[in-house]
Amino acid sequence: MESATPSSKVGQTRVHRLSASETVAMLRDGYLTVSDYAERLLSRVSERNDMVNAWAYLDPSLVMEQARRLDAIPANERGPLHGVAVGIKDILTTRDMPTRYGSPIFQNDERTSVDATAVLILRSAGALIFGKTRTTEFAATHRGGSCRNPHNTDHTPGGSSSGSAATVADFQVPIAVGSQTAGSIVRPAAYNGVYGIKPTWGAVATQGMSQFSPTCDTLGFFARTLQDLELLASVFRFPLQRNQISTANGDLRVAFLKTAAWEKAEPSLQEAWEDCKTSFGQLGISYADVVLPQEFANLQLEGWHDDILTFEAQRTFLGAYLTSKALLDPTIVRRLEKKDVSPDIILQRYNSCVGLRSEWDEFARNYDIIITPSVTGEAPYGLEYTGDSCFNSMWTLLHAPIINVPGLKGKAGLPLGLSVVGSRYEESKVFRAAQFLADVFCQERSLQPEVVKGQ
Repeated sequence: MESATPSSKVGQTRVHRLSASETVAMLRDGYLTVSDYAERLLSRVSERNDMVNAWAYLDPSLVMEQARRLDAIPANERGPLHGVAVGIKDILTTRDMPTRYGSPIFQNDERTSVDATAVLILRSAGALIFGKTRTTEFAATHRGGSCRNPHNTDHTPGGSSSGSAATVADFQVPIAVGSQTAGSIVRPAAYNGVYGIKPTWGAVATQGMSQFSPTCDTLGFFARTLQDLELLASVFRFPLQRNQISTANGDLRVAFLKTAAWEKAEPSLQEAWEDCKTSFGQLGISYADVVLPQEFANLQLEGWHDDILTFEAQRTFLGAYLTSKALLDPTIVRRLEKKDVSPDIILQRYNSCVGLRSEWDEFARNYDIIITPSVTGEAPYGLEYTGDSCFNSMWTLLHAPIINVPGLKGKAGLPLGLSVVGSRYEESKVFRAAQFLADVFCQERSLQPEVVKGQ
């Protein structure tokens, strides 16, 4: 039997559905050029963007110019992401594209002269910076924009990293950069049926990113496969500890952690939660329902996160407020005009968070897998509201790594995910836990995240 030639293999492949890792392999083995790959992705965008509307800026001529330059690089000088298309959330500066932050204040701005550090790292690894993805204004509001959920375009894709999640879910790019200050990676990942990682706070440099809350803002990534997230973790040199979970089901220490926000769980989440536990039982895997000490409920329910966001936003957005208040989103203005958080209160919040981070790390090390909700339910109907971050903000405050694992669907047929979370700097362990949970989903339901036509 004759082996496939490069041209025949490309002809048999729906290139836009390739993962980043598959793309790297096909480019390396000569089955594809970056230029061919870029043209296929641009065709996908042309076909779908009117429905999904996930790009804040995309210049096809610039994409092809980058692709030709990447094709000219000798094979022995190519980086680990050579040729892979990446979407960049439009709060990170890019030297060859405008950065508008989802705000009318910057609507007429063109381009800066520098890349954000994360963009520099991606370029150094050989990535094709495909375009800028839509975000809510300054990644600081729950008010949705024009981006739509590709599974059903009548529903929100979540926020604030709406475009990054939607472009990956809709097979327009295999990976994208997002950020999380409350739930802006995990929530859109769950709503769009893709993987999303919010790593340990500080694992990805934030220089060149518009800041909202410096002690919470965390850069992370979206992908359709865990392998691609791990590839990005390697490129960004995450400070990983090499803890591995046991492969013997009887030895696994599995925890299901509802958290104090469970009262907001919708029926679709409650059913998915119980189904997941049933699946573990059917596979002979024991688990424990665990409850955190009361101090964590205080953190989650008593406005700690909101106090910190308000205190820090009143400083990070002060310049925009003083010079362009009329153009700022009203929800940002209301936050900036709230009564100041007193020094005593903010110090109490900061100091309490520091203590609880260490306490969480110790708690999490007692388990191989900790499963927790990603969202309250399926993506809300309409585009005005991007969803509730009540299940996410605690992990952001604790600086804990968390991965949304897709593979479930709710009663309306929209994606649902559950998350795995761990102690700080134990991303390797969280990756292994995510893979285990994904395997459980596949064994019991054979549900893989797939995009349906927008309506």
